[in-house]
Amino acid sequence: MRYAGPSPLPRPEDPTADEHRCMNVPATEVTSPSTSPLTIPRGRAAALAAALLGWMFDGLEMGLFPLVAGPALTDLLGTASKDTRDLWYTVATAGFLVGAAAGGVLFGWLGDRLGRVRAMMLSVLTYAIFSGLCAASASAWQLAGLRFLSALGMGGEWALGVALVMELWPNQSRGLLAALIGAAGNLGYLLIAVFGLVLAQLLDSMPSWLSSIGLPPAWVTALTAHSGWRLLMLLGVVPALLALFIQLFVPESIRWQQQRRAGSHSHWAARDLIGVVVGTLGAAAIVYLQLGQYGAPVRAIGTVVALGIVVIGYVYPVRRYLHRATGHAKLAGLDSATVLRRMLLGASLGGVALIGTWAAVQLAPTWAFLLTGEGAVADARSWTQIWSAFGAILGSAAGALAWKWIGRRLTYALLCVGSLASVLAFYQLNHAYGPSFLASVWVVGFWTAAFYGWLPLYLPELFPTAVRATGQGFSYNFGRILAAVGVLQLGNLLAVFDKSYPLACSAIALVYIVGVGLIWLAPETRGQPLPD
Repeated sequence: MRYAGPSPLPRPEDPTADEHRCMNVPATEVTSPSTSPLTIPRGRAAALAAALLGWMFDGLEMGLFPLVAGPALTDLLGTASKDTRDLWYTVATAGFLVGAAAGGVLFGWLGDRLGRVRAMMLSVLTYAIFSGLCAASASAWQLAGLRFLSALGMGGEWALGVALVMELWPNQSRGLLAALIGAAGNLGYLLIAVFGLVLAQLLDSMPSWLSSIGLPPAWVTALTAHSGWRLLMLLGVVPALLALFIQLFVPESIRWQQQRRAGSHSHWAARDLIGVVVGTLGAAAIVYLQLGQYGAPVRAIGTVVALGIVVIGYVYPVRRYLHRATGHAKLAGLDSATVLRRMLLGASLGGVALIGTWAAVQLAPTWAFLLTGEGAVADARSWTQIWSAFGAILGSAAGALAWKWIGRRLTYALLCVGSLASVLAFYQLNHAYGPSFLASVWVVGFWTAAFYGWLPLYLPELFPTAVRATGQGFSYNFGRILAAVGVLQLGNLLAVFDKSYPLACSAIALVYIVGVGLIWLAPETRGQPLPD
């Protein structure tokens, strides 16, 4: 649908005029019972609350595995060597990232086809159920597989929540909303670290308490063994309550309803999802190549080919949709080539941020363990994550709000420079765990997490309503595939740098230099309304 300027304003005597001016929707939309002046503010608040809780649980999920991975894999692998445990950590982490990428496309497709609210409810249920089931894992394979399935829902929830909130709230609120989005995710990352510390203090008394509520002795033993990692995994079930809240109180996006009435949603076809399957298989091939006994040339060429398959597969549903839809009209003035180009550009911008986070920053707790040794491993990891999360909460808000003064592109470039400098300083200037270590990890968290306030602000501005959930779902989550490649290369870099985490992580952080150049290929959207 070609954008033809703003809709006519309602007559001054129309009581819905103010709501209309905020929402940028026709008067015919705001007169329906579901979008009356009484329900629109409440609906916006409910949608924001649901999305913030969802993003908080996403952050909790991302921070959970680094805390439980050591005791969990020790429990599941028994007497296996450290190299074997490290291998399974890599597999589980890469599988989680691949699952999130696939989920971003899959649930983004559902959001554009079925509506933001229904798709978001399904995504929350998916990651709540499978994350909770991780507590029942009996093998490393089961844990990795369940992590993959839970990540499907997590990747989808991010894209759907961003699309819903940005479409329900007025344009002038987008900076603040993006700041809250980034802060909520990092709050979850902080909370799981706090829960880990609390559990460590209460673990000795947990067996008697669990027995008092009637759990069988075998269950009590399993839940409290190996630092109680299964108890922490059970926290993943809590978001299931959020799905009920979404179903009962969250309204559908008015913009999506307009597109639905125009018939745009009918051009989505379920058969196109075969592309998501193909793309996921391509991502699995990347993991297999990196973990197999292959030479460097085979791994490099195979990874490039597999990445091509991932791109083709994940973009396929959008290409087919645009082929069918643009046969009738352009979408908000954007042709299919522009939409696809922006998807790839958004994926690259998200990939820079995610590679830096997953392949460098996420290893800070592990490095704290290496600096402290076995005695203080639990506290060192948790406190490192807590200080990083405190910085991240402030940084993600700053990344979203800075656009008011300096624009989208310059903000991103400065975030890349600040992230590179902070990561290099953290890994090169710290030689012991202590106050300066925690202070510098706070700075790292501030700079590197600022992208997660910037991305939910910028990505929705690249795509029209009809393909917004799918477009930004691909853009943000395809970066996780790139991050998985970065994670998988860590072992090779450690071998090159004689198992030096500071040198390996510093090398990966150089990806921010790519971001400094890449952002200038992107459009500047400051001051522009959200595309219809």
